[in-house]
Amino acid sequence: MNETSAAAAEAAQDAIIDEFAFFGDWTERYQYLIDLGRKLGDFPAEWKTEANKVHGCQSQVWLVPSGDAARMEFAAASDSSIVTGLIALLLRVYSGRSAEAILATEPRFVESIGLARHLSPTRSNGLAAMLQTVKQYARSALGG
Repeated sequence: MNETSAAAAEAAQDAIIDEFAFFGDWTERYQYLIDLGRKLGDFPAEWKTEANKVHGCQSQVWLVPSGDAARMEFAAASDSSIVTGLIALLLRVYSGRSAEAILATEPRFVESIGLARHLSPTRSNGLAAMLQTVKQYARSALGG
């Protein structure tokens, strides 16, 4: 496995955990999530297709992979500002990593920052669906 890719994914999670520790309450954390989502790069309208849609999300979510098993990149967008913030967190951890590192990295930041307790059940399901989709793309890149 590409150790630097796995280490970078872990470092990204540590940074997310540290950032969220600065906020005293969930109103501030949700606002921070929304702000992170606003900073995501442009997502071309032509990518918003049924083939790129993540199923299992209440909001509309599109996820597009690129690259190969050595380095996978992801672009994503949602019609929900909070979900777009969740996408920004997932991309920080998983985009730019090897397929092996993606599969080996569990999203411990979700529990550590309290997302697991503060997301609605539908958003939690959507987050799980996005993660499952990212990992499925990684498995496919490895030929699995």
